[in-house]
Amino acid sequence: MLRFPTCFPSFRVVGEKQLPQEIIFLVWSPKRDLIALANTAGEVLLHRLASFHRVWSFPPNENTVLAFALADTKKIVLCDVEKPESLHSFSVEAPVSCMHWMEVTAESSVLTSFYNAEDESNLLLPKLPTLPKNEENSDEIIKLLGDVRLNILVLGGSSGFIELYAYGMFKIARVTGIVGTCLALCLSSDLKSLSVVTEVSATGASEVSYFQLETNLLYSFLPEVTRMARKFTHISALLQYVNLSLTCMCEAWEEILMQMDSRLTKFVQEKNTTTSVQDEFMHLLLWGKASAELQTLLMNQLTVKGLKKLGQSIESSYSSIQKLVISHLQSGSESLLYHLSELKGMASWKQKYEPLGLDAAGIEDAITAVGSFILKANELLQVIDSSMKNFKAFFRWLYVAMLRMTEDHVLPELNKMTQKDITFVAEFLTEHFNEAPDLYNRKGKYFNVEKVGQYLKDEDDDLVSPPNTEGNQWYDFLQNSSHLKESPLLFPYYPRKSLHFVKRRMENIIDQCLQKPADVIGKSMNQAICIPLYKDTRSEDSTRRLFKFPFLWNNKTSNLHYLLFTILEDSLYKMCILRRHTDITQSVSNGLIAVKFGSFTYATTEKVRRSTYSCLDAQFYDDETVTVVLKDTVGREGRDRLLVQLPLSLVYNCEDSAEYQFTGTYSTRLDEQCSAIPTRTMHFEKHWRLLESMKAQYVAGNGFRKVSCVLSSNLRHVRVFEMDIDDEWELDESSDDEEEASNKPVKIKEEVLSESEAENQHAGAAALAPEIVIKVEKLDPELDS
Repeated sequence: MLRFPTCFPSFRVVGEKQLPQEIIFLVWSPKRDLIALANTAGEVLLHRLASFHRVWSFPPNENTVLAFALADTKKIVLCDVEKPESLHSFSVEAPVSCMHWMEVTAESSVLTSFYNAEDESNLLLPKLPTLPKNEENSDEIIKLLGDVRLNILVLGGSSGFIELYAYGMFKIARVTGIVGTCLALCLSSDLKSLSVVTEVSATGASEVSYFQLETNLLYSFLPEVTRMARKFTHISALLQYVNLSLTCMCEAWEEILMQMDSRLTKFVQEKNTTTSVQDEFMHLLLWGKASAELQTLLMNQLTVKGLKKLGQSIESSYSSIQKLVISHLQSGSESLLYHLSELKGMASWKQKYEPLGLDAAGIEDAITAVGSFILKANELLQVIDSSMKNFKAFFRWLYVAMLRMTEDHVLPELNKMTQKDITFVAEFLTEHFNEAPDLYNRKGKYFNVEKVGQYLKDEDDDLVSPPNTEGNQWYDFLQNSSHLKESPLLFPYYPRKSLHFVKRRMENIIDQCLQKPADVIGKSMNQAICIPLYKDTRSEDSTRRLFKFPFLWNNKTSNLHYLLFTILEDSLYKMCILRRHTDITQSVSNGLIAVKFGSFTYATTEKVRRSTYSCLDAQFYDDETVTVVLKDTVGREGRDRLLVQLPLSLVYNCEDSAEYQFTGTYSTRLDEQCSAIPTRTMHFEKHWRLLESMKAQYVAGNGFRKVSCVLSSNLRHVRVFEMDIDDEWELDESSDDEEEASNKPVKIKEEVLSESEAENQHAGAAALAPEIVIKVEKLDPELDS
């Protein structure tokens, strides 16, 4: 029996950790030393490379990125990398099982001029004011508009659900015709094709297939798609800005403002006289005397102190709402009107934009809806202005009257009241203090003195106190003119509806007009290739399926789609690589090849480790390398997992490529024709490492930063490696001799915990910190991101 000394490690350990919760998804940032982890507790964690230092955590709630992956919500959330804040969210129709974010690399003179041109909206429109700081992510929305170059978020889910979102925000395509649950998808950076892997479940097993869809419409109209998507993104961000502005306005309105209505209603219910409330207050105004019941209401329930507080609350609340309408709601609405008008101009250029489904008539309806919203916002401003004047005069008079009841000293400046002031208060009482039984049946109150709150309620009911249009000459003129009443030049006016209602109507109309391009572009994506891959009988729970093969990769330089998957053969999972050209019309040599791992040479002794290896996981590290986790089927526990860097240049050797051609057919399931799949056996003298004391199962690599993260089968133990630097230390070779003689595990210098030890310690470590940092003898300082 061969004795294998410990190998000279090819990759350096830079961080290791036992985590309290199971990790069910991990992915590296493409250009930073940051890795995002999602766990079973519903958290999304962001860690930095060195020491696996936590940057932030996104706590579990209805908006976590994790939620849609576990299919318990149907919401997508975009988060800020710098801090745990939600920048944008939207709902989808089906639970999302996979996602892919790509950036377009295609270039053209038209695109270059568009990228370099300054956005005219920055010159013509005022900068949107920052919303109050207490409103989550209010001023972060503008970050979403930073990238001019088109990037697309592709989402896949159950029942063939596939959607494409420009800049991760606005849907530009809904793909149809795909069956099954998406396991992986990848849109090529040249926008010529979309690769999709789906799973169709059957009794006791599921069949996995690969599809390639041509996306020629996106490719052929790339400049137009980019401009349209950019405009869509502006509109989507502005809709969110308007929503946040309205949310701030609702928060500025306080329940205390309803106190006058509720007190007066209680007074009606409890008083014994037949005198109306309006007459009671009018008698106080004219004669300066109040009935015993009114005096009880004012002095015991409302009180002088309470009246003063109510007046201050109304003034503060109304002023805040007024500022938000003027500076935020109107600014956002006018910007929305500008971008929709530009979009209408684009739709008028039918040669360029009609093939993409841009509809000028639908956009005109959206412009009209925004105009109606602006009219309603102006109406609210008039109501606020009128209410502030009315309440100020009313409270000043009532405050003085209540002071006289208590025989307190009244300041001379408060005691002055002209005939005009008396008339003003009398009109206020006449308009607002009429008992309304119908209103009590609807809202449970007899009065609606406070009129601003009704505009901010998110309900379909008509306004309790709509604006009085009697005597409005312009309104009467429009109502009496059949031509102007239906004129497309005038924005429709909804005097009986709330601001929320008109806002929701506006959103629905905008969504409808922008939905057509998504339908048109989606239907243009035709299925060009379908390859049944294998039947999977492995029963894996919902958390582990997020890690499961297959894995898709797009080589942007050679314009190739790569698919990594495994096929079960002789009780071993053999890794296969399928590659297709992004251009459906072009072919590629060595389209399908299997890889067998033969031997591994130890650098320190030049002894060779030969065994049979099963592929547990593999991901592309970069365009030229695949990172693989292997299991030695005859190795001892704790020394049976290997981390390997597989160079594709050796897999696709030009000198003997003709010998490795697939001789089967792509119309038959590939696992049924294993003998027809060419297999290349690989032998390694470097670029591999034995993963001691770890049941490694999954891997995530980042070739840009030259790091990889390995996750154990218990989903709690992670180990991070720098992949291009050898460790400067090596173990005493006699340790292997001693281990074999005593049949005891070696205590390695890294001082890492074995998985069984970690699990035992975790069971009794409830009082420990939430993160258990594993001591590593040699760590590099934290790298800059």
